[in-house]
Amino acid sequence: MVETVKLENGLRIVMEDIPYVRSIAFGIWINTGTRCEKTEENGVSHFIEHLMFKGTKKRSSKDIAEEMDAMGGQINAYTTKEYTCYYTRTLDRHFDHALDVLSDMILNSRFDDADIDREREVIEEEIDMYIDAPEELVHDALEEAVWKETSLGMPICGTADTLAGMDSHVIRDYYNRTYRPQNTVIAVTGNFDKDEMLKKLKNVFGKWSAEGYEKINYAPATYVPSVLTINKDVEQIHMCFTFKAPKRDSEHKYSMAVLNTLFGGGMSSRLFQTIREEAGLVYTIYSYTSLYSDTGVMTVYACTSPQKAESVVESVFREIKRLKCERIEEKLINVTKEQIISNYIIGSESTANRLSSNGGGMILTGKIVPMEEILEKMDMVDYNSIKAVIDTIFDAENLSFSAVGNVDGIDFERLIEDGKKILCDKD
Repeated sequence: MVETVKLENGLRIVMEDIPYVRSIAFGIWINTGTRCEKTEENGVSHFIEHLMFKGTKKRSSKDIAEEMDAMGGQINAYTTKEYTCYYTRTLDRHFDHALDVLSDMILNSRFDDADIDREREVIEEEIDMYIDAPEELVHDALEEAVWKETSLGMPICGTADTLAGMDSHVIRDYYNRTYRPQNTVIAVTGNFDKDEMLKKLKNVFGKWSAEGYEKINYAPATYVPSVLTINKDVEQIHMCFTFKAPKRDSEHKYSMAVLNTLFGGGMSSRLFQTIREEAGLVYTIYSYTSLYSDTGVMTVYACTSPQKAESVVESVFREIKRLKCERIEEKLINVTKEQIISNYIIGSESTANRLSSNGGGMILTGKIVPMEEILEKMDMVDYNSIKAVIDTIFDAENLSFSAVGNVDGIDFERLIEDGKKILCDKD
């Protein structure tokens, strides 16, 4: 059973005890990400995430790594557009030690000038790594283009120019404004006594100062349909077809999940079976959604040889047209729902997955949706609700496209215009 508690300083705690496991997953979510940053400080959330592992007043970066390794535990972190997460996973008997390590990092990181200078170089290498990887660049470049008018379009890692301006003053100022209890969710999942756990968390975080917090109200995202190509000397052309989609917590989210799964979510999906298995045009093709608090996108990714690129583009548009015009069989919808429900239930047996669901749900929506409610709403998805999502998402006017590879000689502008005509064709 999930229990939530709010401390006097505003910190929200989510606890779920699972007595039949021998581990505890522990996570700290800070409600800050790329969207919360000003243009000149782009990348600061990600920078702070890196610096958290560089040492505290009583631990070096090596101490942090060695202590977690000695427990046989896991510790990691990641930054998104809307939040930053730090987490550990250890045996239940090592939790107190893991709590001490992670809380020390969050509350007492040094932000030393020498560490900042070294880590700036590390992040610059990370940026270059993504630029060198066409399968990453094709997604990132398009996302930056379609959201370019608001902070949602800024890169998570920042840029070389913004990183150059980040010193200890900038880092500490941003940390003091955002790393505050009222902007934080702590989640714990696994084998523990709730009363004892709450007492431990209060002892560590109960006196965390709320002073200096500044609530950030970022501008609503503006979607800008975009078409871009990037020439790189690689063997294959990587492509993304993106459409504007409803927000994360919209009434359509369960129907979107079913649509995405049956369209491009696996080896039995339409895209995979038709374009890879039957036509042999690609090795990899899939669809996915990127959903945010106020908006989202649905994307199809494919990679192929330059000789087959035109055929792949046309085939993707033909499959989208099929979705728009042909009724999806009820049997396929039911099979897809069962696939999603089975994966969800099996996934929920993992303490790490439950931690992510509980902590992420609370930081993003302020609530934890019970499993029974999720299963009930998924069961209610039918063709009419899926068709409503199809009509909402696959609007030719909201189409965006990116291609990375040996694109010279391929008229993608014409291909996209022809694709729009396919989508708008009444026949």
